[in-house]
Amino acid sequence: MREVFDLVIRGGTVLDGTGADPTVADVAVANGRIVAVGKVSGRGTEEIDAHDRLVTPGFVDVHTHYDGQVTWEQTLGPSSGHGVTTVVMGNCGVGFAPARAEQRELLVRLMEGVEDIPDVVMTTGVPWNWETFPDYLDALDRRHTDIDFAAQVPHSPLRVYVMGRRGADLEPPTDADLNEMRRLTAEAVRAGAVGVSTSRTMAHRFKSGELAPSVPTEETEILALADGLRDAGTGVFQLVPNNELDPTTQLALLRRIAERSGRPVSFTLLQGPQFPGSWRDMLRGLETARDDGYSIRGQVLARPVGALLGLELSLHPFALHPSFRPLRDLPLPDKVRAMRDPELRRRLMAERPEDPNPFFEFVVSDHESLYVLGNPPNYHPSADDSISAKARREGRDPLELIYEALLERDGQEILYRPMGNREGDRFESAGRKMIPHELTVLALGDGGAHYSTICDAAYPTYFLTHWVRDAPADRRIELPQAIRMLTTEPAAAVDLGDRGVIRHGAKADLNVIDLDRLHLHAPQPSYDLPAGGRRLQQRADGYNATVVSGVVTYLDGEATGALPGRLVRGARRSSAAP
Repeated sequence: MREVFDLVIRGGTVLDGTGADPTVADVAVANGRIVAVGKVSGRGTEEIDAHDRLVTPGFVDVHTHYDGQVTWEQTLGPSSGHGVTTVVMGNCGVGFAPARAEQRELLVRLMEGVEDIPDVVMTTGVPWNWETFPDYLDALDRRHTDIDFAAQVPHSPLRVYVMGRRGADLEPPTDADLNEMRRLTAEAVRAGAVGVSTSRTMAHRFKSGELAPSVPTEETEILALADGLRDAGTGVFQLVPNNELDPTTQLALLRRIAERSGRPVSFTLLQGPQFPGSWRDMLRGLETARDDGYSIRGQVLARPVGALLGLELSLHPFALHPSFRPLRDLPLPDKVRAMRDPELRRRLMAERPEDPNPFFEFVVSDHESLYVLGNPPNYHPSADDSISAKARREGRDPLELIYEALLERDGQEILYRPMGNREGDRFESAGRKMIPHELTVLALGDGGAHYSTICDAAYPTYFLTHWVRDAPADRRIELPQAIRMLTTEPAAAVDLGDRGVIRHGAKADLNVIDLDRLHLHAPQPSYDLPAGGRRLQQRADGYNATVVSGVVTYLDGEATGALPGRLVRGARRSSAAP
């Protein structure tokens, strides 16, 4: 009698996540684990024909912000629509726990400013059925979703929880405050947080312009969090650095965190305008740190870091002009109608942006760096493709063309504003060096945040098409390496060793992909958040199936309704046989 499995994926080209050459094989699954890879004679209760398809481990995104979304809905999209089966949230030092009742409003305002989540979405959607971080994990334990999720304890809420109003007002901590932050960090990690996170970037502010509580803190406070990890004996440290500092200064702090905590450290790594070549110095510094025994890795995005602008989105080049303020909350057709009025156009063209948040002004003011995104979206345009370059060719004011572009397609046109990873022809030079480096990890999907300014959670699909399938030979990342970069590498970076590989005993998180048909559509707004809030969605074709813990969650891009996703508490050692 033939053995019966829960699921058998037949005849696919298996890329096991280790970087090994592909092999044609069946994959059998039972009780949420991979139990056979090769020729499987038994049958599956459910079977998937994967002939002429890739079979890969599920993808892992270690940089997301589903901290709120996971509490009000069961679909962690856009990530789950792009082959991602595990996400790590609580990055950048922001989140919703720990929080006393009187601190909830502040955390909502912080997430609104830093992560572009409308306050009404959070006040409507977040249930606040917790206070401490262990309470928050207990609340998450009751959630069933389409993919797995893990949480980090964020610095800003922790600081405010310990220090109260003094923490929000950026006052220095006392020794007692530091000891309590250290204790609570260790407590959170022992309860199941996979790490702790903080932010030093001056871009992270309340909508009103004040800095996020973690940003200007002294190094002693950062190291108190590192001490908490050391006390717990596990966990990872995630940091968004202050890129206005030189690479030597940034690297010195990262090394001190790694030394003090004894744990892996990762940070957002990008090529920025302040120090255009600093990414090279950062990579050399990571190599030196590795040679000295420290585990520090840069989180990188598979395309230029940037914002999406449009009349239906949070920002556009006229959004901060005084004459646009009365239009902000109008339905899109009313905005378009108003902006077609010649008198309003004259006023908007004559004004300049005014906003208390300097980062918002930075985003909308660089008219040289605006492009029509297009469909399919082009995230690596040439400088000659910019709206300003077109204006020069036509002898016109760039603002005129920008204004007209915003009104295209009845106001639905999306403009692309790349801000980082912009070096070289078509903004590819920096990325081509950073992405495959052994001390970087693909990440920065930011799913669950920036609902109306970015849609980077789709990066796995873009990575597989732009850098793998469609790239010229001298720029191409080979497929086995690419799959490793989406699976085992990010899983290992956060100590989730039980996933990211196709091997006997491994967790059965899998994708079946038609690489030839893989296609990324342009992002589109939808209004399906709590209270009718808006977010960008981005569809992909070519994912034949996604499997989480042995359960098929998506077939040909459509959700099956299965919700096997659960909270991942703490580090997971590999249970896969070599």
